[in-house]
Amino acid sequence: MSIIRSERTAAGLLLGAAALGLLLANTPVGPALLDVQHAHLGSGPLDLSVGHWISDGLLAVFFFIVAVELKHELVVGELNSVQKAIHPAIAAVAGVIVPAGIYLALTAGTGLSQGWPIPTATDIAFALGVLAVFGRGLPNRLRVFLLALAVLDDLIAIVIIAVFFTTDPNLVELLLAAVAVAVFGVLSRMLHGRMRWPLGVLMVLLALLTWWLVYDSGVHATIAGVALGLVMSRRPAGRVTHVLEPWSNGLILPLFAFSAALVPIPAVAPSELSPAFWGILVALPVGKLIGITLGGWLGSFTKRGDERGRISLFGLITVAALGGIGFTVSLLMNELAFAGSEEVRAEGTLAVLLGSAVAIVVSGFLVSALARRNRREHPHPAHP
Repeated sequence: MSIIRSERTAAGLLLGAAALGLLLANTPVGPALLDVQHAHLGSGPLDLSVGHWISDGLLAVFFFIVAVELKHELVVGELNSVQKAIHPAIAAVAGVIVPAGIYLALTAGTGLSQGWPIPTATDIAFALGVLAVFGRGLPNRLRVFLLALAVLDDLIAIVIIAVFFTTDPNLVELLLAAVAVAVFGVLSRMLHGRMRWPLGVLMVLLALLTWWLVYDSGVHATIAGVALGLVMSRRPAGRVTHVLEPWSNGLILPLFAFSAALVPIPAVAPSELSPAFWGILVALPVGKLIGITLGGWLGSFTKRGDERGRISLFGLITVAALGGIGFTVSLLMNELAFAGSEEVRAEGTLAVLLGSAVAIVVSGFLVSALARRNRREHPHPAHP
């Protein structure tokens, strides 16, 4: 299981699954796979397609893990004070505003403005994976800054999903979900001794009930995972995420990447591609690069002379390039933004994959160059 916890392995599985999905979708078996993806499982209010069970159901586990990591950073990690959080926060906000602005500029007047959130997301697992592959010898502060930035980016993405992709929410069901979440949080603080297993079973049932209430209320179901992760007591949450992480890295995220990338490549000339395609393709790698670099530079003035915590301009550009790897959350936002247009959604998926691929190549080159320079300047291993 330890190899599946590796950031390198997680990134490799994601990339491989997405590439396989895109490849198979454009072979003779593609139509059959799409039929499977659209086939419905369940009945009544839980009558969902296979694709929706993956994106609405399994992906909630991933967001639960993200929420636990976010809470850890906010309570005891690199975001547990305003002074620590302000620099990556400014970079994260700029890294959302600039890509969104570029996308809106490139799609102005086309009726596709709802896709602006797609290029604003950073895939933390993939970015850290690239850093792990190419970044031997880098100072730990660079990884810490990237982690803080990506966690805040995830927080912004969660807010965007909750606010902009919610339609006519059922307030009664949301209230009931909030009660279930509160009880879940209370029970998590009682997980010890002989009551551990009975309470654990009850918490699983509450988690499933919360998921259904949030899904049926009109709010995207992954928000249930976020809420449960934020209220769960830190120690048991850490144990649960340790158990879930290999499943998330090895099955859930690759399965989602495969399903999301299962799109036929449009047989059209580049000039006939949707403006949304070009908006995402440019805004994701370029917008993130500009936004995070600019925000990181502005945020550096908040360091109050702490030179040890400063990151060079080259380092900021490198982190910004890593931030352009959108992948998982960008693919999810693409599905949500263009749910009513299969053609635009397919082109948006291709744009996310291509834009992320550009960011992977550029960031891999920059990380390698920065690591080589750091090893020359500091021959001994860097310490935190």
